[in-house]
Amino acid sequence: MKKPFPRPQHPNLAVRRGLSGLGLFATGPIKRGAFVIEYWGTVVSEEEANRRGGKYLFELDHDKAIDGTTRKNTARYVNHSCRANCEPREVGDRVFIFATKDVREGEELTYDYGKEYWNDHIAPGGCRCGHCRRAAGTKKRTA
Repeated sequence: MKKPFPRPQHPNLAVRRGLSGLGLFATGPIKRGAFVIEYWGTVVSEEEANRRGGKYLFELDHDKAIDGTTRKNTARYVNHSCRANCEPREVGDRVFIFATKDVREGEELTYDYGKEYWNDHIAPGGCRCGHCRRAAGTKKRTA
């Protein structure tokens, strides 16, 4: 399947170590509503996505997925949060991440990965997002 050329990303981004491993952080302010980055990779069928498995498959609405495994896909470092500051938006076979709040310099960029990903990958080990870590010992969510 085809691999789209990614749209240029927001200039105020850097990959750094965060609470959940490597994360994508703002190196300067990002305004609410601003385009942040494209989640990109090879677009594969649902069947191929199931065969490949892994944590970097972004399911699309029409029985396809983006395999964002390549480290060149900087958007793969946007971690999950139960109280996210970004959201993904699908346009055809492409996914664009936009800020849903004003993001301050030094803040990690996050979006909610959804119930299926939560159940398969996050729930077994407990949520490590900043919101859940700050919530006095709360490690589970009822997605």
